[in-house]
Amino acid sequence: MSELTSHVPDPRLLTTYAEQGTGPLHRINAWTKMAVLALAVVAVTIAEGLLTVTAIFVVVLAAYAAAGLPVRRLVAWYTLPFVFVTVIAGPLAFGIPGEPIVAVSHPFGELSITWEGATTYFTLLGRGLTVVTYSLAVWMTTRYADMVHVLGRSLPTPIDQVALFAYRFTFVILEVIEALLKATRARGGSLSENFWANRTLYGRIFGHTFIRALERSETLLKSMQARGYHGDLTVYSQVERPPARELVVVAVLTAAIGWYALTIRYGVIA
Repeated sequence: MSELTSHVPDPRLLTTYAEQGTGPLHRINAWTKMAVLALAVVAVTIAEGLLTVTAIFVVVLAAYAAAGLPVRRLVAWYTLPFVFVTVIAGPLAFGIPGEPIVAVSHPFGELSITWEGATTYFTLLGRGLTVVTYSLAVWMTTRYADMVHVLGRSLPTPIDQVALFAYRFTFVILEVIEALLKATRARGGSLSENFWANRTLYGRIFGHTFIRALERSETLLKSMQARGYHGDLTVYSQVERPPARELVVVAVLTAAIGWYALTIRYGVIA
C-alpha cells in the first residue's frame, strides 16, 4: 500500500488485484472490457437526467463489487474525482436559474443554489464517478501483459509507446517519493501538520522528485538502448479474440445505447 495517501489508488495494489484476482471480471476478455469501457463513456455522456445517470452508476458499482474488488477503498479513491467535478461544475451550479434551495444576499445581489443547479451538479458527478469506477475495475481485473497488448494494438505510435512508458515509470516515481518521505520522517519532519509552515518542505520534495525522476529516466533509457531499444517497445503477449457470448453482449449494449440516443435522447426516430 502506498505511504502517500489513501485517497489516491496505488498502482501496485491495482496491479496485484489484476495479477492475483480470480473474480468474474478477471475471466472476461481484455478486448471486451475495453469495448465496454468505451460504451460506458458514451452511455454516461448521452444519458439524460439524474435518474438515468444514477442507474448506470449503480449497475457499474454492482459489477465492481461482484468482481470482488475493494468497495471500501473506492470511497476514499472518489476524493480526487469529487474535488475535480466540484471545482469545475460547482460554480456552474450557482448560475442555473430555478427554484432556490438556499439563497444568500450580498452587496451585489443574491447568491442561490437551485434544485436545477443541484441536479446538474450531481448528474455531472455521477458521470465522472461512473467512468472512474469502471476504469478502476478494468485496471484491477486485467493482467499487465494483456493491458499492454491491447494498448499496443489499439493506440497509434508514438502514443502507445508513451502510454507503456508512463505506466511502467509510475512505479519508479512512487518509489522515489516514498523514499523522500521516509527520509523526511527519519529527520523529524512531518507533512500532516501545519500545511502552510511546511510549504518550503513541499517545494524541496517536489524539486528532488523531479530531479531524481530525470536521473532515473536517463538510466532507464541507457539500459534499454544497451538492450537494443530503437524507439519501439515490442509487445510479445497475445490476447485472443473475445468469445461469441461476449461479442453478443457488446453488440446488445451497442444496440441499446444507439436506440436510446436515436429515440429518447435526440428524438431522431419518433
